[in-house]
Amino acid sequence: MILLAAAWIVPLLLIGGYALDRVLTTAITRNFDSQLDLALTAMIAAADVGPAGEVRFTRPLGDQRFFEPQSGLYWQVSTPGQDAFRSRSLWDRSLVPDLTRDCRNLCRSNSKRFKDEPLRVVERDQSLPGDKTRFHFMVAQSTADLDAQVRSLRSTLLTALSILGLGLLFLAGLQSTYGLSPLRRVSRAIAAIRSGTATRVPDDFPREISPLVAELNELLAHNEEQAEAARRHAGNLAHALKTPMSVLIGEARGQGGELADTVTAQTAIMRRHVDHHLARARAVGRRAASASRAEVWPALEGVARTIARINVDRDVVIDLDGNKTLAFRGERQDLEEMLGNLLENAALYGSGRVFVTVGGDKQMVELLIEDDGPGIPLEERERLFERGARLDTAMPGTGLGLAIVRDVAEIYGGTVSLGESEDLGGLAVTLRLPAAA
Repeated sequence: MILLAAAWIVPLLLIGGYALDRVLTTAITRNFDSQLDLALTAMIAAADVGPAGEVRFTRPLGDQRFFEPQSGLYWQVSTPGQDAFRSRSLWDRSLVPDLTRDCRNLCRSNSKRFKDEPLRVVERDQSLPGDKTRFHFMVAQSTADLDAQVRSLRSTLLTALSILGLGLLFLAGLQSTYGLSPLRRVSRAIAAIRSGTATRVPDDFPREISPLVAELNELLAHNEEQAEAARRHAGNLAHALKTPMSVLIGEARGQGGELADTVTAQTAIMRRHVDHHLARARAVGRRAASASRAEVWPALEGVARTIARINVDRDVVIDLDGNKTLAFRGERQDLEEMLGNLLENAALYGSGRVFVTVGGDKQMVELLIEDDGPGIPLEERERLFERGARLDTAMPGTGLGLAIVRDVAEIYGGTVSLGESEDLGGLAVTLRLPAAA
């Protein structure tokens, strides 16, 4: 908007400035010429013919500059065959008339007769009473004063138009800034919703923006309804599937035998797959709401206590360190789901020592989970993210833990990567998640 304002303000000021310059310069030049015309008229009115046919003045001309040598104002009367009658101000110089030029009505011209002194010349051919001789009257004046006036005019005009242009551009910028400020407020309100500090855009906006704000809030409400419907559907599906699978596991354990063991193991895998997909469905639904916030440290402490209790017979020790003030932009249940899988794997495949470091910045939360296990070869690390992939089949599990973590993290815009622990020598898992304000 500021550029558009400049695109019409600058050309219009240039055109207007040029027009004003032409008008005012012409007016100054005309006034300058009119003064010369008056001097020429006064000179002709005071002229008379002497006894020898020469021109003489019956009264002195009023301007004192005609009597001051090289004053910049001169007159001269020329007659064919006679010496020119000149003003004292010309001193030892003379004007050069063009006697072949018809100046009965008045002639104006610029002359460079004198070095470093350009002249404006007014001429007229005039016969005096009682004599038929045509005398050539000339009045010349240095254009230094005229040029100085024009320069002063242009300087003043340039300064005034520059100030006017800057003022107009400033006002256009101020108008644009003030006029677009509601849209910046909308942007900040949406950023607050994304960071989890607000759930709706405030409605205290000008009436031009109010329809947009209303539509945004309606869209947020609709998304929340869709997310809630997805969560309800996920819960209903979980209840519908888990109950029959629990019955199957119970019946199989009661029967005993190879078939029962197979049914129990496969039903457990089915249950884990259901948990995996339900976790994804819940995360997608919660992510759609985009207004959740979860403190990282309390969630991490809770998960660490739970994992330590489950593995009390293995004497698992989980040490926590790092920033205790960071928050995750998402649901706490999803954060605990990811942390639970990672800490469970670290406790299960390590020798009992797990170290968790919390760090990050305003944009991302970074959690580093290290264990003292055997680690994972570089070429095998990416394969672990595949559903059902397991390197140690002797240990219990379904191979879905890391896949669940990666899926849920990516839904929220995060990442998970595997490396080698420098302190404990085992696997190092880095989980990066978006931070809440």
